[in-house]
Amino acid sequence: MKFTDGNWMIREQYEVISAVEPYDHIIDNKELTVHVSPRPIAIRSNILNTPMLKVQFHSPKPGIIGVKLVHFKGVRQRGPRFMLTPETGDFVKIEETANEIIFTSGSLSAHVQMGEEWHVSFYRGAERLTGSRVKSMAYIKEGKTRTYMREELDLGVGELVYGLGERFTSFVKNGQVIDMWNKDGGTSSEQAYKNVPFYMSNKGYGVFVNHPELVSFEVASEKVKKVQFAVEGESLEYFVIDGPDMKDVLVKYTSLTGKPALPPAWSFGLWLTTSFTTNYDEQTINTFIDGMAERNLPLSVFHFDCFWMRGFHWTDFTWDNETFPDPVGMLQRLKAKGLKISVWINPYIAERSKLFDEGMEHGYLLKKANGDVWQTDMWQAGMGIVDFTNPAACEWFAQYLRDLIDQGVDSFKTDFGERIPTDVVYYDGSDPQKMHNYYAYLYNKVVFEVLEEKLGKGEAVVFARSATAGGQQFPIHWGGDCNSDYESMAESLRGGLSLGLSGFAYWSHDIGGFENMPQVDVFKRWLAFGLLSSHSRLHGSKSYRVPWVYDEEAVDVTRYFTNLKCRLMPYLYQLAAKSHEQGIPMMRAMVLEFPNDPAVEYIDRQYMLGDHLLVAPVLRADGVVRYYLPEGKWTHFISGEVIEGGKWLTGEYDFFSLPLFVRPNSIIVHGANETRPDYDYAHDATIAIYQLEDGKSIATTIYNVNGEAEVRVQATREQDHITVDVAGSGKPFSIRVYDDKRVIAMDGEAAVAIDGIVNIPAGKEQLTLKLQLS
Repeated sequence: MKFTDGNWMIREQYEVISAVEPYDHIIDNKELTVHVSPRPIAIRSNILNTPMLKVQFHSPKPGIIGVKLVHFKGVRQRGPRFMLTPETGDFVKIEETANEIIFTSGSLSAHVQMGEEWHVSFYRGAERLTGSRVKSMAYIKEGKTRTYMREELDLGVGELVYGLGERFTSFVKNGQVIDMWNKDGGTSSEQAYKNVPFYMSNKGYGVFVNHPELVSFEVASEKVKKVQFAVEGESLEYFVIDGPDMKDVLVKYTSLTGKPALPPAWSFGLWLTTSFTTNYDEQTINTFIDGMAERNLPLSVFHFDCFWMRGFHWTDFTWDNETFPDPVGMLQRLKAKGLKISVWINPYIAERSKLFDEGMEHGYLLKKANGDVWQTDMWQAGMGIVDFTNPAACEWFAQYLRDLIDQGVDSFKTDFGERIPTDVVYYDGSDPQKMHNYYAYLYNKVVFEVLEEKLGKGEAVVFARSATAGGQQFPIHWGGDCNSDYESMAESLRGGLSLGLSGFAYWSHDIGGFENMPQVDVFKRWLAFGLLSSHSRLHGSKSYRVPWVYDEEAVDVTRYFTNLKCRLMPYLYQLAAKSHEQGIPMMRAMVLEFPNDPAVEYIDRQYMLGDHLLVAPVLRADGVVRYYLPEGKWTHFISGEVIEGGKWLTGEYDFFSLPLFVRPNSIIVHGANETRPDYDYAHDATIAIYQLEDGKSIATTIYNVNGEAEVRVQATREQDHITVDVAGSGKPFSIRVYDDKRVIAMDGEAAVAIDGIVNIPAGKEQLTLKLQLS
C-alpha cells in the first residue's frame, strides 16, 4: 500500500500524521510508553487540536522487543489474535540518559531518542540493526472513514529481506509489494496460500507484525531503503527479533508463535494419490498399489482425493457407496498391505451434504448479517463454510473425523481454507477481516488435534495447503497447484524455501506437477527433487502419477530415489526431530546455512537438506545444472567424487543423479532398510564420516521412530588418526570414512578395514575406536 508520491509528496487521497517529536514518557512494570506528537510543542497552545501517538515498548521473551503504535485506544479489539507464548522473568532493563531511553531485552536494545527529533534504533551490542526514523511511524487518514497505521524500518546497504510466507515470486523480497491475504492463486502468481507477516534480514534479525488481518508490505519498493508495513485501523504492533544469526531468529520466532510438531516417521515415505478428477474405484486403486509392489516401488501412504465422496456432496464425510460399497473392508485390505490411509477434506459444506442441514439448524455455518447462512456456488453448489469460532461446530466437525479414523483413516489432506469471505458474521464476534487468514489456523488445528487425540501424540499429520503465522504447529504443508514444467519446479522450490524462512519446518509439493500431464523428462527430474524433499507425494489433476504411465525408466528412477530416501531416514528423522525442537526447516535456503558467504544470498535453485546435504534439482531437459559449492571438500553422495568448493560448477546428470553433495566435516548415518521409512535406524547402520579435517570434532545422534535420541556418535581427527566414540548402541553397525586417505587398521580390534569400511558386531553399548589412515 503506497501512501507517498515520490520522495516528497503525499498521494491526494491521504492525510499522513507522522511521529515527529517525543512529548513525555512513562515507565511502568518493565514497559515503556512514549507519547509522540506530529509537530513540535513549542508553546502550551500547541497541544490543542494536535493528535498524539502512543508508542509502547515491551518484551515477551529475551532478545525480542515488541513495539505497539496506538492512535485511539478506545477501539474495541475484536479477535482473533495470534496465539503467542510469552515468558516470565526479569530479562528487561530500562535505562534513562539525558537524551535517550534504552530498552534492553537479552541481546537486543531499543534506543529511544527523547530529544527534539523522534526516532528509534535497534541495536545488538554496538551494531545498529534497523530503526524507525522521524516521520516513519504514522497515522494515516483516507477520506472520513478509513484509517491506517504505518511503520517504516530501515534497510542498510546490501541488506536483503526473506520470508513473508510461501511466496513463488523472487526469493529475495527487496523491490516487492506483498499483501498478507490468503488466496487460491496457484504457484505461478504473486498470490500465496500461506501468508506469514514475518520477514528475516541477512543481518540476522527478524520482524513479526502481530496482525492476522491484511498487512501490506512495501519491501524496498515505495521507499528503497525501507521496509514499510501498514494495517487498517487505530493500532499497529510488531516485534523485532534478534538472532544473532538467521537460525537463531527462527528459534526465537517459533518459540513465540509455536514449534512444529514432529510428524510420524511413516509420513516421510512415498505418498501416492488417486489424483483429483481421475476415475477410480477399489479395483483401480489396487492396480496402482499392486503395480507399485510388483515393481518393487516402496509405498507408504495411499491418498483418496475428492471423489471418495459423491460429487455435489463435498464435504459430507461419507464414502460414495456406488463406487465404494465396502469402505471399511477396503481400508482394512489396504492397511493389510502395510499402507497408511489419507483422505481429502475441506471446510466447505455443499447444500446437498447431510452436514448442511445439521450445520444450518445448529448455527455451525458462517452467517450473513441478517442471520442467513452465507452461501456460494463457487466450488460446490450452494456451499456454506464451517464456523470454527463456535466450539460446538468444532466438536461436530471433529466427530465426523473421529468416525473416519475409526474406519481406518490415518491422515487428512486439509485442502482449501483460503476462500474465506469477509461479509460474514462469526459465532464469537470475530472480525471477518482478521479471520480471513486466521481461518486456516483454526481449521488445521481442529483436524490435527483430532488425529492426536485418536492416534496419539507423534502420530498426527495433515497435508495442508493454507496457513498463516502459527500454522507451523500442524504439519505438514504442500505447495499447492502448480503446472507440470521446469518453471513450476523452480517456482515451487522458491515457495518452499520462503516458507522455511517463515517458521515452517516441513514442506512438500506435487511430484510431476498438478496441472496437465508432464513431459517424461520433467516427471523423472521432479521425482529426484520430490524424494529429496522433507515429504514426497505423487499427485496430479486430470492424469495419474503412477510412474509406469510414463516409461519403464521412470519406474526405475522412482525406485532408485525412494530407496535412497529410505536409506537416508536416520539422517532425515534426526533433522525432523531437531526441526521440532528448534523450529529450523529441514529444507534450508543456502543463506540460512552459509550466512557469511555472499555468493549464496540470492540462490533459490538449490538448497541444503539439513546441515550436511546440498541438493540442486535438475531444471533443464538436457540435464545440465549450474550450482554453487561453498568452500571445502564436498563429496558427491552417489558417486563418491570429491570436489573442491568455493566456486560455481556446471555438470550434466542422467536421471539417476543430480548434484547431491555432502558438506565437509559431516557424519551421515545410512540406514539398512531401503523399502520403508520407519524402521530401527541404528540396527546395521553405516556411520559415514566425510572429509573430516585435522583438529576437527563432529557429532551426530541417531533417533528412533518415536523421536527419541538413541545413539550418540562423535568423531575427532588428529593428523592421520580418527577417533570415533559411539554410545548407546548395542547393535551391529559399520563405520565408513570418506577421505583422501584409506582406513587401514582399527585400534583395539582384530578387524582390518577394507575400502574404508569397519564392521562392528552387536553387544557393545559404548566403545571408542581409533582409526589409522594410510
